Amino acid sequence: MTRPEVIIYCDGACSPNPGIGGWGAILISSAHRLRKELSGAEPDSTNNRMELTAALMGLRALVRPCEVSVFTDSQYLRNAFQEGWLQKWTRNGWRTSGRKPVLNGDLWQDLLAQTQVHKVAWHWVRGHAGDLDNSRADELAVAAREELAMKLRSNQ
Repeated sequence: MTRPEVIIYCDGACSPNPGIGGWGAILISSAHRLRKELSGAEPDSTNNRMELTAALMGLRALVRPCEVSVFTDSQYLRNAFQEGWLQKWTRNGWRTSGRKPVLNGDLWQDLLAQTQVHKVAWHWVRGHAGDLDNSRADELAVAAREELAMKLRSNQ
């Protein structure tokens, strides 16, 4: 059985960094003529955490195993998969070469689990360089972050 092909554009935003963070993901399936936008926010996060969360939430939204092309402007996210960082961290018990715990280890482990379900290809796109879907993912992340910031301010 062939797996459906899905494209995910994802982005994270945090201001200040660390601070209130937002993430956005766009899922595109041409076979199903589907385009779905997802977003969310956290009150205490980092930009890197939001980048990982955006990819993770996009992958989790898939209802069955797929062939996925993930487009991100985060070299941190892409390189962890493309440069073998995850394999090294796994071998080292989720510790860096300096023996410190890997930052965002919980999210990395969840992302790694998703790659066991889906066949994922990771692609880097330059942020803020005119790619419409990457720009839209950024807009979703920023809007989610700003909405949470307004809620937090109104509760003070």
